[in-house]
Formats: sequence, structure tokens, C-alpha cells
Amino acid sequence: MKFKILFAIGFLSIIFSGCEDILDKPPLDQMTQGTYFTNEENMRTFSYGFYSRHFVGYGVGYSYGSYFSFQSLNDDFAPTTPTAFLKNVPTTPSGTNWNFTYVRRANLFIENIKSAPIPAEAKSHWTGVARFFRALEYARLVNTYGDVPWINKVPLETENETLYRPRDPRALVVDSILADFDYAAANVRAVDGTKGLSVNKYVVLAFMSRIMLFEGTWFKYHLGDATKSAAYLAKSKWAANEVITKGGYTLHSDYRACFNSNDLATNKEMILYRKYETALLTHSLNSYNNKEAQSGMSKNLVDSYLCDDGLPILVSPKYLGDKAVNNTMTNRDPRMTLTMAKELRLYGVVSIYSTSGYASIKFLNDATKELPEGSGSLNITDAPVIRYGEVLMNYAEACAELGNITQSDLDLSINVLRNRTGVKVPALQVVGGQPAINGVVYTDTNRDVTVSPIIWEIRRERRIELAMEGFRLDDLRRWKKLEYANTNGTDINRGAWIVKSQWPATLKAVIENNAAEGYITPCVTAASHRTFVDPKVYLDPIPLDQIKLYADQGVELKQNAGWQ
Repeated sequence: MKFKILFAIGFLSIIFSGCEDILDKPPLDQMTQGTYFTNEENMRTFSYGFYSRHFVGYGVGYSYGSYFSFQSLNDDFAPTTPTAFLKNVPTTPSGTNWNFTYVRRANLFIENIKSAPIPAEAKSHWTGVARFFRALEYARLVNTYGDVPWINKVPLETENETLYRPRDPRALVVDSILADFDYAAANVRAVDGTKGLSVNKYVVLAFMSRIMLFEGTWFKYHLGDATKSAAYLAKSKWAANEVITKGGYTLHSDYRACFNSNDLATNKEMILYRKYETALLTHSLNSYNNKEAQSGMSKNLVDSYLCDDGLPILVSPKYLGDKAVNNTMTNRDPRMTLTMAKELRLYGVVSIYSTSGYASIKFLNDATKELPEGSGSLNITDAPVIRYGEVLMNYAEACAELGNITQSDLDLSINVLRNRTGVKVPALQVVGGQPAINGVVYTDTNRDVTVSPIIWEIRRERRIELAMEGFRLDDLRRWKKLEYANTNGTDINRGAWIVKSQWPATLKAVIENNAAEGYITPCVTAASHRTFVDPKVYLDPIPLDQIKLYADQGVELKQNAGWQ
């Protein structure tokens, strides 16, 4: 069954993604109405067309998925040439941005289910699946652009008022997304298809917890709308709690096995994953961790890991400093050495080097790293799409942002993560609203003082648990903290501390200020540094050709603030 689903996903990614011009022609609509949507298997096959769009995993071939994709535009990585913030308005949209093709497909799906000759329960289930995918697509659009036109039907070519609908307020669109999620959560089956590879009720709820957390914090920190923020955060908390209390998921005993396994079918942490198979569907992330030079982890990320007594490095007596890699990684949260290599990999010393010296191993399958399937674009490690560990973090953060997090909330979420086999970091406590370990309140002296101590610790836990899984840039955006991504003179542009004389003369890694010893500085060209200056970059600009397209119809499509 897994093989069948894998083939269907791979085949439909060609049919539904590679031939959009064909799919959008009227004959498709005529063919599907009354002839295609006549049974559940056809509906299931049609739904697979959304999978490769939204469940990207490790990508395909040499194209990265969510993991590492554009991840140099945050504070986790220390690249030699940091990705810059967008500066100019594009003329045309990229394939994944201002694009309503999948909104149309979801609406087409919804409309054809209404007349399908299947039982009412099945209609409700598949309508829920279709509305779930519409919610995901609109969540992507508002994440990127803010206000967007909300379209909930398949318009005729003559319905210009729908085809050229002005942008609706973000609140209206997010309320509509939430309505889709609510319907899907109530109607999608708890068990359907192959577990872990098919959309079910708990997949819906897990994504609901993710997207409502994003919107709840966006409305709080960007729009100052306390009412909407609280409503969305409450929905995130509710959805996460449904997964936690009713889904039957548990953490896997091996943290790395969630990311470097050739078969995630028995991993009970996987709410949804993407299956890869030799010669059918493969990727290249394993290779990036083993066969290529990589953008290494920044000192900023490394310093975020707690000591194994649960305290930040500048508070813990167990911190040994960072003047040697062994010191850096001793007495630390075990997720550090489950995420990055214990030895430094330096430019000029080894061919597979890291820009910062700190190299990732989180996604590396050690058993296959020298085999064909561990090289090039032939990697077959399965990819998590959404896992229980993230849902636990979503729950904790939603509680904290609502302002009423309790010890029970922490014990239900973060402390489950800290108690994972192989991790075993002391439980986080809340005492008088402050973070504490073993009943003793502490404050991280590196804390951003605009963030409360307890929220700071929850954000830290999220960063560590989900390191390099594709969340960090969106987290900085929703918290309104893109200034964290500045590289000039910051710990983002620093790596490991090294003494030049202790390494071979072939060493090419640059030490800060060209000193004999100090932190590696990957980006050495002043013009290449990234600096956050203009808040307009929190949202992408509307492509110019879309604005003109509307204008030709006598309709104004307003540009996002700050973009010309």
C-alpha cells in the first residue's frame, strides 16, 4: 500500500504540478463533473495532487524541501554569503507565491463532491479533506502576502468580480481558514488510508495547531489585535491538545531516528511523513550532511543550547566555555550532539567542511552514508512532514502567549520533550510566572529584554527541538524579530573558536579580525552582510504583472506597504 501511495504521489506531482496549463482548461472541468468524482478511490487519487505541494519533506532530487531550504536567512546558520532580504518588487510571481491554482483545485474538489454518488459520511470526509487543503493554501498566501482575495468557488470566465476580486483583510481570510479547519477537524476520519501517509483527523489538527499559532502571534505582534490573537491562539492550543490527549502519538526513543531513518512507518512520533524509495522518489539531504561543504551552525545557535542541568550557559556552573569544541559540547543538552558533529570540520583542513566549523549530522543516515543511496540525489531516508514533537511545542507556546501557562501545561508539552530517552534534561518549571529549575527561578542574561523570561525559554526550546527543520525564519517573522538575522558583528557571523597554530597550514577558515586565535567569521566581505532595515520585508510585494492585470480590468490591486 505504501508503494502504491508513493507511486501515486510521484505520478500526480507530474500530472497536477507540471501541467497546470492543461488542468486549467475547460475540458478538465467537463470531464470531472459527474464522471471522475464518482467514488472514494478517485477522490483519494485526486487528493494526492495536493500532497507534493504541501507535504514537501526533504524535496525531490537536488531540490531541497523545507529542511535547509533558504535557511541561511535566519540566525541558525553562518553562511559565507548570507541570503539578503528581498529588495525589489518582482515583475512576475514565482511558481509558489502569488498563485491561486491550488485554491481553484480545492474549490473544484469541494464542488464536485456535492453531487457525488457516495454516502453522506464519505461526502463530509472528503469535503473536509478538500477544505483542509484550501486552508493550507490560503495559510501559505496570507503568510507571504497578508491580505489576499478569498475565493471559495470555481468562477466562470465571465465572473470578473470574482476573478479580479480585491484583496480581503487578513482577518477575514484567517477566519475563513479557521472555518475550513473547524469543518475538517469535525468531519475528516480519524482513520483513513495508510497511517502516516494519508490525511486524517490528527493530521488536520496538527496543521491547525501550527497555522493558528502563526496567525495568533502575527495578530499579536504585528497587528496589535488582542481579540483575534487570543481567538487564534486558543484554537492552536485546542487543536494541539486534541492531538496530545486523543491521537495516541508518543515521542520516539531516538531523536535522530525521526530524521535519518529509511522507514518511518513504525515511528509513533510521525503524524505525517513522506516516503522515499530507490529509483522512484529520492532526495539529496543526506548527501548535504556528508558529501558536501555546508553552511554551518552559527555560534548564536550553539549558545542557545542549555547545559544538561537545564540552565542557560551563562547561568549554569557546568558550562566549560567554548575555547575548545570538547568544552563547548560537554555538559550540554544532548540534542546538541544529536544535531551537530562533535568534531570541527574546517575549511582547508577537510574537503567536507562547514563554514562555521560546526557541522550538521541531524539528518545523516550513518549506515548508508557511503552507499549509493546515501550519495548525490539518491537518498531514500523518509522525511517527517509534521511530527508530535512540534505539536507539543505548539501547545506550550500557545499557552504562554495566551498569558496563562501552568506547570501542568509544561508537563504536558516541553517536559515530555526534555524527558525523551537520550535527552533527559531537567524539567522546566514556572514559579510566579518565571522559569525555574528544581524550584529555583533563573533569568538568562542573554535574553531579549522585550520578551518575557518564560516566553524566551519556550522560544529557546522550540529552536532547539526543531533546529533546521524549516521553522526558524517564519518564527522570526511572526514574532517580529527579523533583526535577529543581522550578520555584521553578531554571533550569527561567528562559528567555533580556534587557535590557528593548532591546525595544518592549509587552514583557510578566517578568524575574526585576522587574529591568531578567535571565532571563525564565515562572511568576510562587508558588502555581503545582511542587515534588517525596512519592516516592509515581513511581507512579500505583489508582483507587478498582477497589479497591471487587475488595472486592465479597472480594478485596483493594492501593493503591500513600503513596496513600490
